[in-house]
Amino acid sequence: MDLGLEGKVAMVACASSGLGLGVATALAAEGADVSICGRDPGRLADAHGKLEASGRRVHSQVADVSIDGAVGRWVDGTLAEFGGIDVVVSHTGGVVQGPVAGFGPEDYRRAVDTALIPHVALITAATPHLRPGGRVLLITSEAVRQPMPHNVLSGVARQGVLSYARNLVHAFGDSGTTVNVLAPGYHDTPALRGPSGEDTSAAAAEVPLGRVGDPDDFGALAAFLASRQAAFVTGALLLVDGGNTRAPV
Repeated sequence: MDLGLEGKVAMVACASSGLGLGVATALAAEGADVSICGRDPGRLADAHGKLEASGRRVHSQVADVSIDGAVGRWVDGTLAEFGGIDVVVSHTGGVVQGPVAGFGPEDYRRAVDTALIPHVALITAATPHLRPGGRVLLITSEAVRQPMPHNVLSGVARQGVLSYARNLVHAFGDSGTTVNVLAPGYHDTPALRGPSGEDTSAAAAEVPLGRVGDPDDFGALAAFLASRQAAFVTGALLLVDGGNTRAPV
């Protein structure tokens, strides 16, 4: 299936590894030129090389999306390289895990600054340059759909992302731009494996499909939502968690 992404320009945040890199890889495989950012220069350079091997143009820029101004500079760099934007994929780092009793107001403020505000910053900076019929994807977490007692900060902060996205649907609808939210569960990423490279069997045991997700499969779903075939899909929340979330709709 031709997704109609040949020659499109896609910005993918936090794409030096994990889910972000999976999305950028899928978009490049479909013919898009990609602009990526990440905090670690070495890891970002490795991702740049992998994407460039697909034959597409790649712009990479060291940027921490939680720092004021960094997102704007990345957008400026993307425009200087490519001249416009067709797809924006916003993504953030994770937050500290723990139960409600373990956190106070300052912890929630930090979680909002980490898991909500970067989405707003990127979309505010990038969408004035988004071509008509663009695509906006926000990557959150399954915690927006089902409370997770061990991960309360993520659920609270990312609920704001969901509300923000729903308001964007109306703001961008007249231009044909779609806005959708992807809510991943456990995937085989450096964040899940941790610094010691732990196996994923404990996480997989919680998932009805009996395994954790593949970042490349996650990227394929994102690429479809960025495609011309998904032009009438907007305002959707798509759980990508192997059936781990079973709360009623």
